[in-house]
Amino acid sequence: MKLELFVALRYLREKRKRTMVSVISILAVAGIAAGVMALVVALSLSTGFREDVQAKILGATPAVNLFHADTTPIVDHDALLEKISDNPGVTASAPAILKQVILSSARANQGAALKGVYPEREAAVSNFFSRIIEENPRVLDAPPRYVPALMEDAQTGQIEQIYQTYEEEYDDDYAPLPLDNILIGNEMARTLGVAAGDTIKILNPMGRLTPLGMTISEKTVRVAGVFESGLWDIDSNWAYVNIETARRVFSFPENSVLLLQFNIKNLDRAAEVADSLREKAGPDFAATTWIDLNRPLFSALKLEKIALFITIGLIVFVASLNILTTLIMTVLEKQGSIAVFMAMGATAATIRRVFMYQGLILGIAGTVIGDILGVSISWFLNRYQIIKLEAEVYSIPYVPFHVHASDVLLISATAILISYLATIYPSRGAAKLNPVETLRYE
Repeated sequence: MKLELFVALRYLREKRKRTMVSVISILAVAGIAAGVMALVVALSLSTGFREDVQAKILGATPAVNLFHADTTPIVDHDALLEKISDNPGVTASAPAILKQVILSSARANQGAALKGVYPEREAAVSNFFSRIIEENPRVLDAPPRYVPALMEDAQTGQIEQIYQTYEEEYDDDYAPLPLDNILIGNEMARTLGVAAGDTIKILNPMGRLTPLGMTISEKTVRVAGVFESGLWDIDSNWAYVNIETARRVFSFPENSVLLLQFNIKNLDRAAEVADSLREKAGPDFAATTWIDLNRPLFSALKLEKIALFITIGLIVFVASLNILTTLIMTVLEKQGSIAVFMAMGATAATIRRVFMYQGLILGIAGTVIGDILGVSISWFLNRYQIIKLEAEVYSIPYVPFHVHASDVLLISATAILISYLATIYPSRGAAKLNPVETLRYE
């Protein structure tokens, strides 16, 4: 062991008749531990909230959307996809239709974003279908001959009659009603007062043009399932149907879609990929990314994380003043020992290192204790979901805590750096002592 480190440890361990320096040392370690612990918990909260919301957003929506700038339908979407999807950053693509409608049940009406998808292709750009929490096994796709054109405006009696014919012919307990299916969020299901297996109406406010003018078009569908994405906004406002159903609701041409969705390898390069896709598609197209659609939210979270780091970091700064006080009092108390060391040949650099080591030991001890407490508390709060939230306000039901090694290392490095800076003044003061003058008055 180096002489300087040995002496620093000796000063920290020795029993003193006066306990003031020991008390201040304990307070210094406790203060740094408290500050580091608070920083670890605060940054894990901020990181957890950001990552949880980001994962749920990307689980329900793609990273990049491409669409006509004038929002008109894209007619030959497969040809366009073949033309532009050779981008090395793209991992999957899927067409979709997304427009606003009104969903109506016997109990209530609800505005909704209706999304028409190809289920097998949608699964490539989102994990939405893994979030279904309630399904109706009776709701399946009926044979084509049981879905004639007259079913578009069929009355309930006609539907039941066709269902009865189908059931008698096949003698199947799970024979379906020949209705189009819809998936709705759990919050929307609660608002509408429906469950899997119930019927609701899709009302298109834009309607269709008739000799009598514009009329609201409607379509009766059956709730095939209820999903829970974990984001209140999506669970309360989004609904999914087969893309053919969406085309009929909005009177879109055959084989047309409203937007093309893309998943990408690197989410941070979404803007670059979007620009490349838009350039290949042509000047009539526009593109948005998951960052564009959620920029205010993630900018606020980033600013909050920085503010938390600075604000709570002040606790570590204040605690470092106790290290400064400890070292100053130790220098005053050990002037005789310092003079003897210097008389025996110790250099000023040796004396400086003794007190720097002493301060760093206090800082490192407080940092390690704070890291252990912060990580443990964060794990406990996240594992047992201790802090609940109002999902309507915060989009998630509880506060997630995600500890990143990079955050812990940054906090630890900052705390140790502040502790080191606190040792500079007293260690220099100790090194400037005149051993002759000090020994004269001892």
